[in-house]
Amino acid sequence: MSQLLAGKTALVLGVANRWSLAYAIAQAFAREGAKLILTYQGDRQKLTVEEMAADLKAHRALPCDVTKDDDLAQLTNELKHDGTVLNSVVHSIAFGDLSRPLAETSRGSFAQALDISAYSLVAVAHQTAPFMAGGGSILTLTYLGATRVVENYNVMGVAKAALEASVRYLASDLGPSNIRVNAISAGAVKTVSARGVRDFSKMLEAAAHVAPLRRNTDPAEVADAAVFLASDLGRGVTGNILFVDAGMQIMGFARSEQC
Repeated sequence: MSQLLAGKTALVLGVANRWSLAYAIAQAFAREGAKLILTYQGDRQKLTVEEMAADLKAHRALPCDVTKDDDLAQLTNELKHDGTVLNSVVHSIAFGDLSRPLAETSRGSFAQALDISAYSLVAVAHQTAPFMAGGGSILTLTYLGATRVVENYNVMGVAKAALEASVRYLASDLGPSNIRVNAISAGAVKTVSARGVRDFSKMLEAAAHVAPLRRNTDPAEVADAAVFLASDLGRGVTGNILFVDAGMQIMGFARSEQC
């Protein structure tokens, strides 16, 4: 075993179920020797996340609703109480009402999507950076819909665009502290949250046909890329969007069966 993250502590936010990319990343981090701290949103998720934490042999599972400043403050209090030194933070949190086209999105729905999906990274970075005294890695997850129009992705595309801009500005702000901030733009993966995108199964079929590798993205590929960015191998990488999508991002028009 390579143990690329041996001796490092990682905080992973957004491990809601075993089919999430956050869980795949947590698995890969555990495989590479990281000490894991997971978070859950409220009592509804507590038991599920605690069970996953036990399976992953995580150090702790702590409550944190990123939309509540008090929860973020309590999270940092818990880390301070334990004398935690963080080396890596994984932000895998997003939510938006995708039921309407962007032109029909209400002010409230727009604000909610930007708050949960983009501002939460800023808030988490602000709270956790002081625990990275020797530097570290902050990682979030994005999607191609941030830079291209993806049918039915709607307001989430705007939120992901804001998230990617936040990555760049945070990388600049935190760089002097040797804290690197990056995002992985994962290809379409069959997760619980992805089911909120209408006709998602058609997106999967199209991606497997159009992408240069002629297949969909494997969560393990995303997780291994996260290990790279969190490890010393990625020590010179910051402010970047790393595409792990079987090459989908390079394609223009979909392939035609006929010339």
